[in-house]
Amino acid sequence: MTVRRFHAEAVTAIGTGALGVAGVVGAMQLGHGWSESGPESGYFPFYVGVILILASLWNLGTAFVAHRAALVREGQGEIEEPFLDGERLGRLARFGGTMIAFVILTLVMGIYVGAAAYIAWSAWRTGGYRLWVALAFGLGFSLALYVIFEIAFLVPLLKGPIEPLLGIY
Repeated sequence: MTVRRFHAEAVTAIGTGALGVAGVVGAMQLGHGWSESGPESGYFPFYVGVILILASLWNLGTAFVAHRAALVREGQGEIEEPFLDGERLGRLARFGGTMIAFVILTLVMGIYVGAAAYIAWSAWRTGGYRLWVALAFGLGFSLALYVIFEIAFLVPLLKGPIEPLLGIY
């Protein structure tokens, strides 16, 4: 499966347009006009949202025009340039899946277990390190997180069910 440039540009324009709509709707709930004391709290976000919507529509229109031109040129032997081929799409999906697993593991088991597992998995599978070296990286990273945040800055991080086992707090 290959993702074409047109598809990437269209999805991005629609996504940024949706963010603009969300900003406009939120700003309208806050009030986006002028009051006796000046601009209301939604004034700036409203116009940023409007600009975002207009820019997204412009990008979507540009993508359609370029796509149409590429379809006309296709009859002359030229094809629309690919944005993402199958191999890169697979690598991106594996990265995204690993990140989702990291978030879920962090929510269930805490940041230290999640970070150790993510770093170890990434070093082992993507980096090509031996398993024991990857595990050492993961554990070392979690230890560094603990020292920096819990000891140096006195900022407690999410520990999940391992908190009672560590005897902290």
